[in-house]
Amino acid sequence: QVQFVESGGGLVKPGGSLKLSCQISGRVDSIYRMGWYRQAAGKRRELVYVIVSDGARDYGDFVKGRFTAHRDHAKNMMTLQMNRLEPEDTAVYYCYTKGVTYEDGPSYPGESWGQGTQVTVSS
Repeated sequence: QVQFVESGGGLVKPGGSLKLSCQISGRVDSIYRMGWYRQAAGKRRELVYVIVSDGARDYGDFVKGRFTAHRDHAKNMMTLQMNRLEPEDTAVYYCYTKGVTYEDGPSYPGESWGQGTQVTVSS
């Protein structure tokens, strides 16, 4: 299975910033889609930010210039810088991949999810 190494998250006041990081461990050959989804209590999981292997980006409307993402294809790593956080951003943020292939053979064409990290925005 796909192995995620996630870091970041925590408690921040409204208007503050947090940075999330996610790396896929192992000898990865390629990752088609990588990014984050989030799920607030009682709500459905929703897209935050995904970067495709060709550089295309897909993100939720709420990002609106507050969040920026960077994907390091060589390191199989992605970061999400979240600025001007609002209480509505409170959720568990899940690192996500689709289409992971390892150098030694195994491939995971479907969606895979990290364990999630809590982001709480509260005064």
